[in-house]
Amino acid sequence: MRKIIFILLCLLIVNTSVAQNLNSPDGNLTLTFRLNDNGTPSYKLLFKGKTVIDESKMGFTFNSLASFTEKFVITDTKFSTSDKVWQPVWGEQKDIRDNHNEMLVSLNQTSTNRKLNIRFRLFNDGLGFRYEFPVQENLRHFTIKEEATEFKLSGNHKAFWIPADYDTNEFPITISKLSEIADLIGKVRQEPLAAKAPAPGLAIQTPLMLKSDDGLYINIHEAALVNYPAMALNLDDKAFCLSAHLTPDKNGNKGYIQTGTVTPWRTVVVSDDARAILASKLILNLNEPCKLEDTSWIKPVKYIGVWWEYFTGGSSTWAYTDNPDIIIGQTDYSKLKCNGHHGANTAHVKEYIDFAAQNGFDAVLVEGWNEGWEDNWAYAKEHIYSFTKAYPDFDVKELHQYAASKGIKIIMHHETTSSAINYERQLNDAFRFMVDNGYNSVKTGYVGPIIPRSEYHDGQWMVNHYLYVAETAAKYKIMVDSHEAVRPTGLCRTYPNWLAQESARGTEFESFNGNKPDHTTILPFTRLMGGPMDYTPGIFQGDLSVYGKNKAKLSTTLVKQLALYVTMYSPLQMAADLPENYKRYSDAFQFIRDVAVDWDNSYILEAEPGDYITIARKAKGKNEWYIGGITDENAREAVIDLSFLPKGQKFHATIYADGKDAHWINNPQSYTIKTVTVTSTTKLKQRLAPSGGVAISIK
Repeated sequence: MRKIIFILLCLLIVNTSVAQNLNSPDGNLTLTFRLNDNGTPSYKLLFKGKTVIDESKMGFTFNSLASFTEKFVITDTKFSTSDKVWQPVWGEQKDIRDNHNEMLVSLNQTSTNRKLNIRFRLFNDGLGFRYEFPVQENLRHFTIKEEATEFKLSGNHKAFWIPADYDTNEFPITISKLSEIADLIGKVRQEPLAAKAPAPGLAIQTPLMLKSDDGLYINIHEAALVNYPAMALNLDDKAFCLSAHLTPDKNGNKGYIQTGTVTPWRTVVVSDDARAILASKLILNLNEPCKLEDTSWIKPVKYIGVWWEYFTGGSSTWAYTDNPDIIIGQTDYSKLKCNGHHGANTAHVKEYIDFAAQNGFDAVLVEGWNEGWEDNWAYAKEHIYSFTKAYPDFDVKELHQYAASKGIKIIMHHETTSSAINYERQLNDAFRFMVDNGYNSVKTGYVGPIIPRSEYHDGQWMVNHYLYVAETAAKYKIMVDSHEAVRPTGLCRTYPNWLAQESARGTEFESFNGNKPDHTTILPFTRLMGGPMDYTPGIFQGDLSVYGKNKAKLSTTLVKQLALYVTMYSPLQMAADLPENYKRYSDAFQFIRDVAVDWDNSYILEAEPGDYITIARKAKGKNEWYIGGITDENAREAVIDLSFLPKGQKFHATIYADGKDAHWINNPQSYTIKTVTVTSTTKLKQRLAPSGGVAISIK
């Protein structure tokens, strides 16, 4: 009898160790999970019979514990399906469908009797999987040495990449074959940035966009990054295998974990149509539903600000004085003489408030309002700024009343110079100060190396910090726009007051010739896969030499700047240029005044990463549509199919187009505006100049 039971148990283990298959709802994607002869977990992903991810290993290595990569048996496999529609607080569309098939595999490591679960979700647009550590007797607290997850590719794909760096996401994007990255990465890493901590070895960042020779578009990233370090990717450029590279602290530890928790989802979005990559909502679907009971106070924002003037090379500065001998908490600014070019002064901010009110904007961002900017590059200092004390020439009460009388909000700015621990000490006082003075949104900044000094921007401690700021802000009904933070992973679904992030190379780099014409044709396929970006478009005066010292020139035409309001999705959109430039080009400025920041639906009309994007969107609750089309350094003809319009109706379309002689290098401000009648059967053909665009409003 005992022999029979033993044989049955052996058969059970063998049977539960065979390959497990999972198909997407439409049947185009197939996931295979299995254990190899050594009990190592692995998975494989096919799309329409083509290999997306070849057999790739899974698991972990721990500090001071046996490896969690082998000698597993499958103890249970559960399948389920889900098909539901949910409504985001704001977004690219009012309804999002979550349709997936799920497989939960329960594993037991026979050598240690430790348990590990792996949950797979297969959508029509890709795969998400995460590790789950159940509470168990033989494992409670542990430290991750590395995550062993692999993404073994089928060939030498074209890649759109930046180097893996623990402290910055602001490198320019390079396009190359995977095999060419090793020869290029050293030069790319020389880019001068405020803080850099290069990952050792050959490693690149996520979201990573790839295109295979057989026509597959593949995007690799993560979703729901909570209490865990951000993931970069090691590259084996001979086998074309990527593997997880978690951001460590400066002691080399990757993550401090306890059972009863889960990892972020590892995501693979795939299609043979580039438009489907941009349309994917897989990462949002893998995040938890909204945790805020009341979201009525969360509103998308279109804003201007005392900001770009600091970059143009004029005389405006963040600092009140030119005195470097400032000690926060001890220096009495009322006894100091203003330098005469402090931008955030009461009279100047009122000018911005007036302009915002006259042109239908919601808010005005003011940088440099608070004490401490004289010392803002002192990265080694823990206490630089006060977040409750304004400079003498910035009258908080008067500006609150003045802005309120005009129906305008002022956006608070909290630059921390990466002294995150000091920011946390002041956080509740800072948010109470905001509430008391009528502020409902804040732009946070993390320039420079992190304090605590043992941490990086993308490590577990800072991942928790950014979320703590968003959670705390929600308690005060404050919206957050975080700059220099870890790249987003869809947490804006769970915390919709976290409106946007920078976390990439934005418009400010244009002020020192830092972006290329193809930059914004790539970002929607890379950085924006995880969530909206505060890119700050709308620069009309692209030749900064007109201001004096700065000789930089923008890498776009004026019309391309208009189109970015549609192609670079964000519920937080800035008209970043100086008001006088909008007055000079008031007819083109009309598009920025009109364009929506929240949408009922979005239609990806044309897309090829690194080359061009054309997107149409329907404004939330209105019979208005806006279209943006952009191209790289090559001129092209966009074909704009208006079949998304209601049938049987006529509409007026105002087309903002590059002039015949427009060119981003020598004639960026050449444009034309015309109005035509269109219907759902109309197909517009529009020439885009080199690094040019087209912007269309339909009413």
